Amino acid sequence: MQYRTFGRTGWQVSEIGYGMWGLAGWTGHEKAEVLRALDRSVELGCNFFDTAWAYGAGVSEEILNQLLKTHHDKTLFAATKIPPKNRKWPSRRGFSIDDVFPADYIVKYTEKSLKNLGVETIDLQQFHVWEDDWANRDEWKEAIQKLTQDGKVRAWGVSVNRWEPDNCLETLRTGLIDGVQVIYNIFDQAPEDNLFPLCRELGVGVIARVPFDEGTLTGTLTKETTFPAEDWRSTYFVPENLNSSVDHAEALRPLIPSGMTMPEMALRFILENPDVATTIPGMRQLRNVEANIATSDGRGLSPELIRELKGHRWDRTPTEWSQ
Repeated sequence: MQYRTFGRTGWQVSEIGYGMWGLAGWTGHEKAEVLRALDRSVELGCNFFDTAWAYGAGVSEEILNQLLKTHHDKTLFAATKIPPKNRKWPSRRGFSIDDVFPADYIVKYTEKSLKNLGVETIDLQQFHVWEDDWANRDEWKEAIQKLTQDGKVRAWGVSVNRWEPDNCLETLRTGLIDGVQVIYNIFDQAPEDNLFPLCRELGVGVIARVPFDEGTLTGTLTKETTFPAEDWRSTYFVPENLNSSVDHAEALRPLIPSGMTMPEMALRFILENPDVATTIPGMRQLRNVEANIATSDGRGLSPELIRELKGHRWDRTPTEWSQ
């Protein structure tokens, strides 16, 4: 495992982190397999774990609690998120922060996460949605500064809405945000335009989420793929999105180097960017953990392949189904 510095915090985090959404909020997971996968990730050097209260109403946080206790002798970084009070993902223009993250609510859910995680201090507490229009409101600033002063949170972050990487730039300029979580992958390269340069300037750590484009970049989806009704992907991969996603993935197949898989190529593309501190694939099975972490070996893609992959940038704008 290779490690990178998480912005101005100075933390040395594994460049392959662990996205814990699928452990509590998707279908098809089994707890025993999940726990084996988590333990194996630590054995292989993973030390950054990203969860949220919303992943199973605290269940994912409680799973991380168990992992932290099992490996109490190791330095593991726990990142979680405060859910929007109005329970709307993503946030929308015009939403008032008073309805989404009022100050007392920030405190309340930080306390919930502390309890679920079984820790005295959260390493990285993040806002699960965000609007840059809230940058200059004092209430959230005072709340997070007080929680930091009280020793309950070490660092703060924002998780940027899908396909809106610039919807946090003014917020980062407040100097109160230490980490930003953004969708970044072969298709979603827009964060390179404005967000990454600002993070570099301000010393903000970057977490690249959705490295496989919600499964598209695993190369396993087809135009006939369906998901159970209770699985959120059933409303995300509507025909309009599924058909186009599969077409974009198929266009990448001729570029995959011999002996490499599409998911491996997708992760290695992200790791080529030094602005990324860590990427957090969802890993529910042991084989996924071993395959994903194996990409953190310091071996990059060829410059020629990187140039070709850059040409597969796919700029999209939020829609009703993009969530």
